[in-house]
Amino acid sequence: MLVSLFKDIFANKTARVEEELDRAKLLVRDSQFNSASMILDALLQRDPDNASALLLRGAVKRLLNNPHEAKADLLRAQVLHADSGDCHFELALCYAMIGDTRQAIVCGERARQIVPGSAAAFSLLTQLQLPGDYYFDVLTRILGYLKPRTYVEIGVFQGSSLRLATSASAIVGIDPDPKIDWVLGPHMKVFKTTSDDFFATQDLGAELGGRSVDLAFIDGMHQFEFAMRDFANVERYCRRDSVVLIHDCYPLDEESAGREPRASSWSGDVWRLIVLLKKYRPDLLIHTIGTAPTGLAVIQNLDPGSTWLLDNRDRLYQEFLALDYSYLDDGKQIKLNLFPNEWAAIEEMIRTPSR
Repeated sequence: MLVSLFKDIFANKTARVEEELDRAKLLVRDSQFNSASMILDALLQRDPDNASALLLRGAVKRLLNNPHEAKADLLRAQVLHADSGDCHFELALCYAMIGDTRQAIVCGERARQIVPGSAAAFSLLTQLQLPGDYYFDVLTRILGYLKPRTYVEIGVFQGSSLRLATSASAIVGIDPDPKIDWVLGPHMKVFKTTSDDFFATQDLGAELGGRSVDLAFIDGMHQFEFAMRDFANVERYCRRDSVVLIHDCYPLDEESAGREPRASSWSGDVWRLIVLLKKYRPDLLIHTIGTAPTGLAVIQNLDPGSTWLLDNRDRLYQEFLALDYSYLDDGKQIKLNLFPNEWAAIEEMIRTPSR
């Protein structure tokens, strides 16, 4: 009888706690942070070691711009539940608010280890390690500064970046499955095909009205061999003073740099192309702007007459696909030619290319 009574009391207590937590979560969802905090304060007075309540109150305090108080709750929650990815992520956000970037990265990396697929942890870590303007903003500035007359984009998706090339009188986009839901301008063409098929069957120069490429942006399949072919094919239609931009050249970590496609947090192994070009195309000028989430390479001093990459593709695939990610463990910034994400420096670099 007593055992049954104690079970009922415990069950009722647990149900009440869960009900209060759910109520607090709903209030947080509706941005009623102070009301949520009052519920959590009362709950933690009765049950000071409730890890879920501590985690939620820590998040609420952070949202109320009290990162130091939030950190105290989260550190207690961490002791009680060390394997909580959410707890480590919230701590990373708090340390970032406080200005302790090093500790924020440590906590963010731990959160990502616990929950490898966390897009939020991936995004935070990229911003912490590659501060400054986001890549789309950098791309916008480059397009506005260079004012290309002809613009080529591989990997169009919804066409947001196509619309940035307002100065161009000829724009070509290439994507096997574009998601464009707006009407293209008369100077725009989007080819629904793979880049390999496009270059095998189409004359890019003719599609640009007989002109060469002023600026190209390669953001297609995030695998090394595709990026290599895309660059080599685009270069054939460039001039010495053209510019080619390549996205996803500075991966966050080995997990996000895997070769298997994934819905988010995936840069792939495009970084191998930078290593290849540095080794076998020393004539090129290569700068990888450290912009979140995964870098933006600027390739200059192009040679439209070069066929070396395509002529040697098979042995290059073999050599660089065998290169392990651990190659970047030491000297990653130097090996990938990391360039500061500061507009004044970027503007100078694209205005006066130099070694």
